[in-house]
Amino acid sequence: MRRIYPDIQDNPDIAQAYAYPAERPWLRLNMVASADGAAWLDGRSGGLSSKGDKRIFQTLRGLADVIVAGAATVRKESYGPVPPRDWWAELRVGRPTVPPIAVISRSLALDLDGPLFTDAPSRTIVITCDDAPLDRRELAAERSDLIVAGDDCVDMKLAVAALHERGLTRVLCEGGPRINAQLSACDLVDELCLSISPVLVGGDAARIQNGELAKVPLQLTQVLEEEGVLFCTYTRERSDDRTDATGHGGAV
Repeated sequence: MRRIYPDIQDNPDIAQAYAYPAERPWLRLNMVASADGAAWLDGRSGGLSSKGDKRIFQTLRGLADVIVAGAATVRKESYGPVPPRDWWAELRVGRPTVPPIAVISRSLALDLDGPLFTDAPSRTIVITCDDAPLDRRELAAERSDLIVAGDDCVDMKLAVAALHERGLTRVLCEGGPRINAQLSACDLVDELCLSISPVLVGGDAARIQNGELAKVPLQLTQVLEEEGVLFCTYTRERSDDRTDATGHGGAV
């Protein structure tokens, strides 16, 4: 792997390249897309992935305090517990060996008896709303760390604030496209890590954001390359008086 922007460097330190800013909350999206903007191939993102993408994917997980994903992504991608990795030890000093997964679900149509809830080294978090079925909420509260954020739908600002209150301020969101769009519409996204696969897909695949309209200005801050795959980092352009989801200010 090599860095081609902003400077040229062979075999850059991936963990250093994707390190979170110090002493401030940060929410990053990590997605893969085809050259024509498709977020999946044959219904799954794995069809667009590469060795380099998988390496960066695992590094981003190791750096994060919490991994956020929508229920549709959890079902489609067959999410299980995050397995501990020996090489994460240095990345996770003073933190649990693996980050918890936080699943966003309005309906709570989740397999609460599955490995994601029964075998996770770090207790899985479920984020839902008041209108979720009461019986499912009660079961989710038994099987997970349950967060209720919002009335008839999940309020993303409240959800992210609840994660911050738990000390989970380095947030990695793995989608899907609708969750990404909702986070962007709420002005919660600080960074987009986008792997661009050199393939054309066409068809009716979603983009990396689908749903709510949100114009979010981004600045290209880094490009890595391996075997024709581009790994782009875009950072949100913000003013110096930006506040986090809990209402606390932070310098950019």
